Amino acid sequence: MEKLNTKCRVIAIVGPTAVGKTSLAIELAKKLNGEIISCDSMQIYRGMDIGTAKATEAERALVPHHLIDIKNPDECFSCADYALLAKGAISDIVARGKTPIFCGGTGLYLDSVLEIPSFTDTVKNDALRAELEAFALEHGADALHSMLREIDEESAEQIHKNNIKRVIRAIEIYKTTGKRKSELDALSREQASPYDATVLFLTMRDKERLYSRIEARVDDMLSQGLLDECRALFERGVLDGSTTASGAIGYKELVPYLKGEDTLENCIAQLKLSTRHYAKRQLTWFKKKNYHTIYVDEVSPLDYALEVLNI
Repeated sequence: MEKLNTKCRVIAIVGPTAVGKTSLAIELAKKLNGEIISCDSMQIYRGMDIGTAKATEAERALVPHHLIDIKNPDECFSCADYALLAKGAISDIVARGKTPIFCGGTGLYLDSVLEIPSFTDTVKNDALRAELEAFALEHGADALHSMLREIDEESAEQIHKNNIKRVIRAIEIYKTTGKRKSELDALSREQASPYDATVLFLTMRDKERLYSRIEARVDDMLSQGLLDECRALFERGVLDGSTTASGAIGYKELVPYLKGEDTLENCIAQLKLSTRHYAKRQLTWFKKKNYHTIYVDEVSPLDYALEVLNI
C-alpha cells in the first residue's frame, strides 16, 4: 500500500528584488486561501517600510501577512529566531485550513525553515573561536582564509575571505569535530525536508530589464519618502553601524548624505548600484537550487505558477 504524504504543503516565492514576488504571492494567496509569511531579513523591523518594500497596508488587508514588523531596528534577530517563528506560523496557518506562502528574497532564511538543520548547527567551541578571531586580527583575512583552504577547500571556495565570521565558523567546525563543514552540510542535505514545499523562483531572462526595474523602484521609493524614513532612523541612532538593521540596503547608502559627507545624487547612485549587486547575489543563490524557474518577462507568472502547482 502506498504511503500517504502527511507533510504540510508549503509554497514559496523567491527571487531578486523588484522582480514581482509580492504581487504574485498575493494573487496566489487569494486563489489558494493562503496567508503570506515574509521571508525578508529586514521586513521584520518596524519603521523600515519603504526601503524594504514591505507590502502596503492595502495589500496586507487583502491577505494576512506574517513576520512583518515584529522587532524594533535596534533589537537582535537571527536566522535561528526566524526559523522558529516561521515554523510556528506554518503550524498556525495550516491548523486553520489555509496554505502557507513564503515570499521574499532572503534565501538563507527560507533554507532555515525548509531544510533539515545542519549537523554543524550544534557545534560550538568558544575558546577556539576567540583564538581564531585573535589570529585574524593579527595576521589578516588572507592568512585565516588560507588556513580554511588547507582543511576544507570546498568551503573556502564558497566563503569569501572577507567574511571572517563564516571563515572562522568553518575552521571551528573542523577543529572541533574532525569533519569538514562541507562534508557535514552534504550529510544534512541528504535528509528529507519536514515540508512538502514547492518553491517558485522568479527571475528575468533579460537581466538589463531587471536592473532597469530596480532603478525605477529606487526612484519610486525616494518619491514615497525614503529619505525621510532614513532620516528618522538615523536620528534615533539605528543606522550607526552597531545593529543588523544598519546594514540594510536602501538606508546605509543614504547615511553619508545625512552626515553631510556626500551629495544626495552620489548616494542615490550608490544605492542603485548596491541594489543591483544585491540582486546579482540573490540570483546566484537561487540558481544553485532545484527550484521551479519562472521568467516573468516571458510568461504570465500566475498562470505558470498555477500550472506548476497543478491547479
